[in-house]
Amino acid sequence: MKFISPLIVVSDLQISRNFYEKVLMQKVMLDLGENLCFESGFSLQVNYTGLVGIDNLKITYKSNDHELYFEEADFDQLEKHLEQFKDIEYLHKTKEYPWGQRVIRFYDPDYHIIEMGESMESVFKRFHDNGMSVEEVAKRTMHPVEYVKNYISD
Repeated sequence: MKFISPLIVVSDLQISRNFYEKVLMQKVMLDLGENLCFESGFSLQVNYTGLVGIDNLKITYKSNDHELYFEEADFDQLEKHLEQFKDIEYLHKTKEYPWGQRVIRFYDPDYHIIEMGESMESVFKRFHDNGMSVEEVAKRTMHPVEYVKNYISD
């Protein structure tokens, strides 16, 4: 069996499409009217109750029980990009975890959590460019030395 795609329920497809295209720079692969598929592998769906055929199905927005996770190699540029969208509701702005990865979390128009993380390859390179050895980068990022070596070398 093969997992294909997460599908998130939205209340207004055009508002959500605009958000994902402009804020998250996603490209639409297929527009099926009530369902929109992005090249990166997830879909948006309106009229979910009609799709599954259950009229009293309860849809809960802002459930805070899942998130969509995206990565960006140029995290500094991502921060600048997000500054132009004044209506974003943040869970938190840039936060750096002990392993060195920087992330931002905010809500989409239907209050699904979006996490934008710095790619670990970029973290490896950032640490290495700042003078850390491959072994030091591996220890700090909690990744195996051989894995880190695939992205940087002394």
